[in-house]
Amino acid sequence: MSGVVNAGGLSMGCDDTGPTGHDSAVVFLHGFPHRRDFWAPQLAELGAEWRCVAPDLRGFGDTPAEPPFGMDRYADDVAALLDALGVARAAVVGLSMGGYVAFALWRRHRERVAALVLADTRAAADSDDARRKRRALMKLARTQGSAAVAESQLPGSLGKTTREADPEGVETLRHLLEAAPVEGIVGALEAMLARPDSTPTLATIDVPTLVVVGRDDAITKPAEARAMHERIAGSRLEIIEGAGHVSSFERPAEFNHALRGFLRGVPAVHPTG
Repeated sequence: MSGVVNAGGLSMGCDDTGPTGHDSAVVFLHGFPHRRDFWAPQLAELGAEWRCVAPDLRGFGDTPAEPPFGMDRYADDVAALLDALGVARAAVVGLSMGGYVAFALWRRHRERVAALVLADTRAAADSDDARRKRRALMKLARTQGSAAVAESQLPGSLGKTTREADPEGVETLRHLLEAAPVEGIVGALEAMLARPDSTPTLATIDVPTLVVVGRDDAITKPAEARAMHERIAGSRLEIIEGAGHVSSFERPAEFNHALRGFLRGVPAVHPTG
């Protein structure tokens, strides 16, 4: 199924693929400023084995930019979507901003979370410099639009290998970023500015957890991923070679291999489990 679902009064764009009739799923939460088709390589491959759900977060894709924005609001939206789809528990895969949403989902709706995959994200709140950059990006979005935001985000999103060897991938990501509505961009930046420090949350995570990071991620570096891994008891760490900040997009085969191996050890979200 690909379409719009009424999730607690919010019309959310959503792809729901794979085996039907299961009350468990793998839920993919996109980053900034992406939309659900960012996860197309994962749904196409992993949907053969698991029920896979990929929503458009509030303000992106087919989900309207209805304020207020915030990580808790995004998390509540996801929980309402799970209710609407009849999903009791899910392995939650969050990349970058989607990881921030995953932390909020764990804090607010942890009974729904069977496992976590934290990809190219961080637990810490924004530094002063990061806040300054987000405010500048909000101004850029309002004055010059989504294309200017896309141009500013591309260099940091992609690793050196991707930028040099995959011009088609660069253009694909550019078009995806350019499609983001200004209202969604600004709302997400406000949400990220206001998000809490999730570092204390790490010690509370007691479900299977995989931490993934691109070797060349210049935004959330491997050292930060390793620090999260060390604070989450029993977690696994996977470093994707030749990938930057959007490792699932840049190296989908390697990302999917790591994710498949992890999910097979989480019977709560296996179709036959």
